[in-house]
Amino acid sequence: MKKIIMYITIILIIMILIILGINFYVKLSTKKQIIKKEDCSNLQDVDCIIVLGAGIWGDKPSPMLEDRLLEAISLYENNVSAKIIMSGDHGQEDYDEVNVMKKFAIEKGVPSEDIFMDHAGFSSYDSMYRAKEVFGAKKVVIVTQEYHLYRSLYIANKLGLEAYGVASDPRKYAGQTMRELREVLARDKDFVKCIFKPKPKYLGDTIPISGDGNMTNDKE
Repeated sequence: MKKIIMYITIILIIMILIILGINFYVKLSTKKQIIKKEDCSNLQDVDCIIVLGAGIWGDKPSPMLEDRLLEAISLYENNVSAKIIMSGDHGQEDYDEVNVMKKFAIEKGVPSEDIFMDHAGFSSYDSMYRAKEVFGAKKVVIVTQEYHLYRSLYIANKLGLEAYGVASDPRKYAGQTMRELREVLARDKDFVKCIFKPKPKYLGDTIPISGDGNMTNDKE
């Protein structure tokens, strides 16, 4: 019995070390790609700014999503890129992150034709994959909170995108400790996923990011 307990303990320790090791590698390998907003002026020919969904409250963005949107709009206004992709969950008729995101940006003065909606951005992996394969993006700036940027950038790298990240963390968010812990496992999951590079559930027709964002509209 003592030997069994010892073997189980050793296996658990090895598993924990692997999980933490992958997490550390993902963060370390993408750290230099996280840049400050003012440094974005040094970037040339950025195809688009990608905003990753973060939940909505009715017809309003959640606080985390609102901060992402405000940061992306600021980058747009500072000519970092002329196009924005709103990538989020619109898997159900009564839950629509992307139209809420686009409406918010339009109300802040961004023209509708410069805003593309990725209705099938169900995960960070799907968002990055579709940015490249559906919208034809090659060089992107990703906007999300810093804890989420490492994984998003790692996925982008592995899928062949040239990616930079700008963190949107102007305030503290409730439940952040639990979010950080879940993110460790999410980084491990997507590390493995990026080895095999499966296609997302939905791809669809190509919609060039150089075109008109209104092509992604699904409402009058």
